[in-house]
Amino acid sequence: MQDNLVIVESPAKAKTIEKFLGKDYKVMSSYGHIRDLKKKEISIDMDTLEPEYEIPEEKRKLVSDLKINAQKAKKVWLASDEDREGEAISWHLCEVLGLDEANTNRIVFHEITKNAILEAIENPRHLDMNLANAQQARRMLDRLVGFNLSPVLWRKVKPSLSAGRVQSVAVRLIVEREREIQAYKSEPYFRIAAVFALGDSEIRAELSKRFATHEEALAFLEECKDASYTIASIQKKPLKRTPAPPFTTSTLQQEAARKLGFTVSQTMMVAQRLYESGHITYMRTDSVNLSKLCIGTAKSVVTELYGKDYSNSRNYTTHSKGAQEAHEAIRPTYMDKQEIEGSLQERRLYDLIWKRTVATQMADAELEKTTVEIVLNGMSSEGVCFIATGEVVKFDGFLKVYRESDGDDDNSQNAEYGQAMLPSDMKEGMALVRKEIVATERYSQGPLRYTEASLVHKLEELGIGRPSTYAPTISTIQQREYVLKGDKKGEERSYTIDTLDGDKITTKTKSELTGNEKGKLLPTDIGIVVNDFLMEFFPGIMDYNFTANVEEQFDAIAEGKENWHTMLKEFYKKFAPTVESTIKSRSEHKAGERVLGDDPKSGKPVSVKIGRYGPVVQIGSADDKDKPLFAQLPKEFSIETITLEEALELFRLPRTLGNYEGAAVTIGTGRFGPYVLHNRKYVSLPKDIDPMKITFEEAVCLVENSRRAEQQRHLKTFEEEPKLEIMNGRYGPYLVYDGKNYRLPKAMHEKAAELSLEECMEVINKAKA
Repeated sequence: MQDNLVIVESPAKAKTIEKFLGKDYKVMSSYGHIRDLKKKEISIDMDTLEPEYEIPEEKRKLVSDLKINAQKAKKVWLASDEDREGEAISWHLCEVLGLDEANTNRIVFHEITKNAILEAIENPRHLDMNLANAQQARRMLDRLVGFNLSPVLWRKVKPSLSAGRVQSVAVRLIVEREREIQAYKSEPYFRIAAVFALGDSEIRAELSKRFATHEEALAFLEECKDASYTIASIQKKPLKRTPAPPFTTSTLQQEAARKLGFTVSQTMMVAQRLYESGHITYMRTDSVNLSKLCIGTAKSVVTELYGKDYSNSRNYTTHSKGAQEAHEAIRPTYMDKQEIEGSLQERRLYDLIWKRTVATQMADAELEKTTVEIVLNGMSSEGVCFIATGEVVKFDGFLKVYRESDGDDDNSQNAEYGQAMLPSDMKEGMALVRKEIVATERYSQGPLRYTEASLVHKLEELGIGRPSTYAPTISTIQQREYVLKGDKKGEERSYTIDTLDGDKITTKTKSELTGNEKGKLLPTDIGIVVNDFLMEFFPGIMDYNFTANVEEQFDAIAEGKENWHTMLKEFYKKFAPTVESTIKSRSEHKAGERVLGDDPKSGKPVSVKIGRYGPVVQIGSADDKDKPLFAQLPKEFSIETITLEEALELFRLPRTLGNYEGAAVTIGTGRFGPYVLHNRKYVSLPKDIDPMKITFEEAVCLVENSRRAEQQRHLKTFEEEPKLEIMNGRYGPYLVYDGKNYRLPKAMHEKAAELSLEECMEVINKAKA
């Protein structure tokens, strides 16, 4: 009989823990949850709101193995993660394996180190049903919302759509930001920057005022010709910069996105591997607290690497709304371990975590900021002066190791005259020599689209979701194609630069690309229509405060202050009637439909809407005698912004270019984009060929190339029934027989085209056997 059975949720974690426990302990993995709500049913008793769990088919063998080992063991230790999800996994294990909760040891740890594991074994606890119930409440509420809203969307918007509580609110944020950007009107203004000489040194400064028009800017430059310039004041101010707190889940996701270019889900996947290998503490946390052991070790590491002056031990307090459980921040498990072995991604993320944690235990950076005010003598403009600023690092402190990203606003227009070194011999009252003064036309900048990192920041700020939900939420809205992560093409824009050099003002016009954004979250047409529909009929579900309040209710359940059944019943009592009334409601137009005008040829209405396979343009209506005409909306258009002229242009297809081999060559467009149709065979048009400009010769060439490629795929055909073919595929030759594919052994690849019928049948019969 086995003395001890320890059950964790991942095999990697099991492997690491096994190293620290002796031969009396067997460590097994549950591979996450061993049971869940059924996939294709609501799986909730709608009278009692009790969940109906099942063990999925793929987990039954594992559950059987766990049961056998649990029965053999004298003691069972449940060691899933210490959060709501982990507690629920342990509870499900108790239920399914028939374990006695009173005699089952629940152990938890924030890091997978020998000391932490042994300490947990010495201090076991019982299951915390408050935590498990908070997880059950979240799972069931999301199931109630998803399973009730999705059929409404199928009927009213488009089949196969789905909705989720947190995901829908995340889509709302992205749609609203897109509309803010579309509504924003950029206004021009003029910034004035100057370069002055003081002996052999230069001082760069910017005017304290900005001008609204070109005329005002030119008038100011004219006045500058005869002005003299004096240093009116020099102010030196000591500054201290304090290190940012240690990483929480959300700040790690944001910094890894900015500094390493990781997606949110990629960060979590790599962090999970680091945790399970014993390199970092638990990666789902909203605490910035560090253990005394970590602070003590970090002190000796900082002193040893950088000297005593750089050490400054400090602890941070968590202020985030609804911070969960008594977790630590994300930090290295061994502070003296500056580097680890692992994949490049693991090493890079670990380096970021190590530097951030070490920086928190280092001295403040000491800087001196100098502000110089330069007045213009002999001018009518009162209160206007040039300002020059400079920063000197007196003591780098934590900056020696780590600098926090400034955010993801990479479109700053203030980079031309940043803070620079200023001459040390400056004195008040000194006269300066004007070298040049430049007036540059700039434009007010509207809101920026969300990146994955800035969306996480916004969700956290609004109190929506918790550390474990950010990554799956952002992945889900992209998988459902409500949101795409992509690039937004900028537009060419001209701007004016006026330069006063000596007594001459020269004007130049330059062009720049504006609004060019990369890797941003963009709403799709379907995402916009679904958002608008839910906002109209389910405003409560889409309300930011409602979503944040629900999170607070989950927190209250986790703390034992609220009953999870009562919470679910109150929610469903209000939610169910709205679903019922929305399904029964009738509307004149389909959700998301927009009438653009009338077709000048037929006089029929032209509209855009979401069709079965995505956005379409329609000429005519279902009530007409003639069947309406449809055109798939290309990706570069949106149903929100497409014009009548652009929509009608799409109906120039299909166009017939001529006849080839007695059959018409036609250019059309469909669900998968533009194509050439010849003799009932379709050939996709390459992206760089315009379907409106392709010639007959180019189309025939595409047809012939497609034929040749098809011939190269068909190596040999045997006409006996059922027909057998030797095909050439992506991974080498294979057989097609009676509607099924069969691999050819590698030894036959070279002579595949010469194989006999008997040799092929031998391969097929072997495979069947």
